[in-house]
Amino acid sequence: MPTTFLESCMAQAINIASQAINTYPNPRVGALLTLNDKIVASGYHHGPGQPHAEIECLNSAKSLGIDLEKSTLVVTLEPCRHFGKTPPCTEAILKAGIKNLVVGCLDPNPIAQGGAEYLRAKGLNVITGVLEEKCRQLIADFNLWQTEKRPFITLKLAATIDGRIATRSGQSQWISSKESRLDVHNLRAMIGQKHGAILIGGQTFRLDNPKLTARTDHVIAQPKAIVITSTLPNATDPCHLISARPKETIFLTSPANLDTLKAKELIDLGLRLYAIPKKANVTDFRELFRILLTELETPHILCEGGGRLALSLLEQGVVDEFILYLAPLIFGDNLAHPLFDGRSPLSIDQGIGLNISSTTMLGRDLKITLNPK
Repeated sequence: MPTTFLESCMAQAINIASQAINTYPNPRVGALLTLNDKIVASGYHHGPGQPHAEIECLNSAKSLGIDLEKSTLVVTLEPCRHFGKTPPCTEAILKAGIKNLVVGCLDPNPIAQGGAEYLRAKGLNVITGVLEEKCRQLIADFNLWQTEKRPFITLKLAATIDGRIATRSGQSQWISSKESRLDVHNLRAMIGQKHGAILIGGQTFRLDNPKLTARTDHVIAQPKAIVITSTLPNATDPCHLISARPKETIFLTSPANLDTLKAKELIDLGLRLYAIPKKANVTDFRELFRILLTELETPHILCEGGGRLALSLLEQGVVDEFILYLAPLIFGDNLAHPLFDGRSPLSIDQGIGLNISSTTMLGRDLKITLNPK
């Protein structure tokens, strides 16, 4: 089969896998069958406990009466070879009589990996590494859940072209365009569907009094709200998160703050409070995010600032995706709130490097999506 055709099929399998919204703790996987250079069946993994993509695809093909022995199975992630909530896909592939297998990337999970080599040893013609990098991007969150035991972190900020996120008085509404703001609400809605949360710092909480909800049509689930702050609010403060979303809100604060009347009153309203883990007297975000994943099952977090929190996340290497909405606006004021502040690099190579993965125009704004180097 020509490489270009295989890449076209794998690209389609990636698109099929992208239909899945919340698969935690499993990866998003897509599969399809080709016969006579045509795609004849497809499937994807819908969520934990449900059939894997390969099984969905094979079952679809069987219902259509497709000759499986003459077909080629294309899958974004190598088939599993272990018993979990479902039987191993490798055995189903062998039983179906598949002779040709095309795999995007190998499984990073040591429990499940090895399926491609196992099937090759059983006599199948196995090709691996087709659109490998794109297939790895598809399971970037799963890879973090497995290797670092933490959520996938998306950082979102809006700034002027001279790098300011608010005026010197703290006004930030609205630097970005209405199109950018709609994009953010769609992003929040997706985070909510994935059982994720929005994270902000204490200063953003006090200045903006945010709701941190997705305000778009057809919202399936709202994201949780997480505030990291050294100063807890009062239970009677006129805050949207306290009055309207107490059971969906989490405050991360110092251990000393947890043993106070103020904390007790917040807990009585339904809010959850956790201590901020420290390392060398600095917030240990890797440990903090591990807690959020393991104790609260929060597999995705959208950080909406402010600048100090964002910089801390970048410095500790826990930002997996950075979305910047750049507005064609200039403040020209050194006292306006900067996008990032607090570092003192003396040479260019001491800067924090990022890769640009995509750019899109949203109204007047430029949306830039970046990833860590």
